[in-house]
Amino acid sequence: MDKEKAQSLIQAGRERGADFVELFEEETRHAAVSYKDRKVESASAGTDYGIGIRLLFGTEVLYAHTSKDDPEHLLKLIEALCISRGSVSTAQHGSQTLKGVTLENNHRIVLDPRRIGQERKLDLLLRADRAARAYSGKISQVQVRAGDVVSDILICNSEGLWVSDTRTRCRFHVSVTAEDAGEIFVAGEAPGGQRGFEFFDEIDVERYAKEAAERAVRMLTAGYVKGGKMPVVMGNGFGGVIFHEACGHLLETEGVRRKASVFAGKIGERIAHPEVTAIDDGTLSGSWGSIQVDDEGRPAQKTTLIENGVLKTYMSDRVGATETGVSLSGSARRESYQYAPVSRMRNTYIAAGSHTPEEVLASVEDGLYAKKLGGGSVNPATGEFNFAVEEAYLIRHGKIAEPVRGATLIGKGPEILPLISMVGNDLELAAGMCGASSGSIPVNVGQPTLRVDSILVGGR
Repeated sequence: MDKEKAQSLIQAGRERGADFVELFEEETRHAAVSYKDRKVESASAGTDYGIGIRLLFGTEVLYAHTSKDDPEHLLKLIEALCISRGSVSTAQHGSQTLKGVTLENNHRIVLDPRRIGQERKLDLLLRADRAARAYSGKISQVQVRAGDVVSDILICNSEGLWVSDTRTRCRFHVSVTAEDAGEIFVAGEAPGGQRGFEFFDEIDVERYAKEAAERAVRMLTAGYVKGGKMPVVMGNGFGGVIFHEACGHLLETEGVRRKASVFAGKIGERIAHPEVTAIDDGTLSGSWGSIQVDDEGRPAQKTTLIENGVLKTYMSDRVGATETGVSLSGSARRESYQYAPVSRMRNTYIAAGSHTPEEVLASVEDGLYAKKLGGGSVNPATGEFNFAVEEAYLIRHGKIAEPVRGATLIGKGPEILPLISMVGNDLELAAGMCGASSGSIPVNVGQPTLRVDSILVGGR
């Protein structure tokens, strides 16, 4: 879209009474190869294009999207949005002249995936499949996938913003099924990064495949855990999904402004143990959840949410910041042009503490070591969660004992935060996808090894 066309559309929205007008143009190319049961399951590639139009009347949001870039069609969408509000203002509102913004590139892309054929991915998948199957005769199925997404976006608005960005992400996924005597266990690994095709060249796919196979076989023969309340040591990396789901969403202004969060109005109050500092950072170089600018065009930044147990701020977008009174944090995100942006997480983690993982484990006489979490469910309004533990072990006398299966962690995020009494120094992040009102977006979760003094563990 050229500036003259964009300026005329923005002015049309302003002339019809909108306090703020924003255009979001996107072209996304995605490609992936999936390998299952020793054959190519699918090989797909495609391109999506569209434009989103957002009008704000105060903090009331009106949104429309289309795959057509015809000026007359776009103007009709703006008129339809204004009419849907019940009236069209005749007041004359001006808009600022569009001015380009130059981004400092924090994510160096070496190999553009769009210039590399799908066949390069197949070798990775074959290697991973062989490595997983070679680990044990109990491996009954291996599914491997390699995919990349490249998005070119343009954001412009009535405040004069004109910024473009290219977002490149690659991800590898391996899922391994072990089977014996009628028992089945599935384990997986799924690293990702805001990187070019060099990401696939640099990761050790055999290691990830072997780790998944080893976990599947080990847990296949594990006994079942006996449930009850107990201290739990949670492993680093994907263990951070509990904070993300049960607490992180409650710290987004999208929920806070609607009074749908128990943390609404609690800035400055202690909500967690003094050992806990929680951060949402969009600036980590090459990280899966990082961004150059958010989907309102604001530069990414590092946001400290909780510091030594005290709530400092929320993750915010334009509307959320206005209604809650916090500063903009560059957290407005959306899956695509088909969604209006709202406050969302990026790379969200509990910061490293001062204890070694061995010290954290030694502090527990009897309990559970939840090394790797699996899927779960969360009530976003209350933070109530129920997460399966993919890999777990009993703790006896401060040492890791036998593996156990069937464990689930049950509780409320706001109630668990004060019970995190020890935080390790081994921070690690893990890639995932987060779904909410503005669609599914790439995020990183993370934490060091940490101790929760008491949590309900569900058994078989």
